[in-house]
Amino acid sequence: MTHPDQTERVHRIPPQSGSGFSLQKGDVLVVIDPQGEQVSDLMAFAADNKEEWLSSGRTFDYNETIYLTTGHVLYSNRSRPMFTLLRDDVGRHDFLLTPCSTETFEILYPPGTAEGHPSCFSNLVQAFEPFGIQPDQIPTTLNIFMNVLVDQQGRVNIGPPISQAGQRLELRAEMDLIVGLTACSAEGSNNGTFKPIDYVVIPAAEAAHRSEN
Repeated sequence: MTHPDQTERVHRIPPQSGSGFSLQKGDVLVVIDPQGEQVSDLMAFAADNKEEWLSSGRTFDYNETIYLTTGHVLYSNRSRPMFTLLRDDVGRHDFLLTPCSTETFEILYPPGTAEGHPSCFSNLVQAFEPFGIQPDQIPTTLNIFMNVLVDQQGRVNIGPPISQAGQRLELRAEMDLIVGLTACSAEGSNNGTFKPIDYVVIPAAEAAHRSEN
């Protein structure tokens, strides 16, 4: 799979915002870091049953690793494949930490930071609202390009993303999905800056044709 040739198909998520959209089975979602060092939170629900969602626990269990990359399958809470990772330019993503929220900034950031601060959680709430998905249904997200370091004592530290401008993660939908995607709003996750995230949806038929050539 290669980068799409038609630049008009690229959708840009502005800094500290999000987007919601549907995928059909076989579509390929390409998530691109256009400027480098920018995290993107992704969550997905089965289109035909919003009580089925992308599960970090099931995914870790069945892949036997917390470090997900090319070839790994992402599973739902009902143990069904939701995505297959087709291409990973970066090799470091996080599926341990929840999307940043108002409470994140109240608890982990300096006093007063939370007031008016955008968050991935609030942006996902807005992205999923047209699809009838409620805030309490949003679980731990796949934090694409996020560099979470776990030491031998289990302590978690967030380092700067190692993604460089133009690098991407490509995911093939294994069922019809409702997807929420953000350009992360947490300073600590993005090396102190906020930048956009680009994404492209390659239709299933075109994706299949490309894989054959």
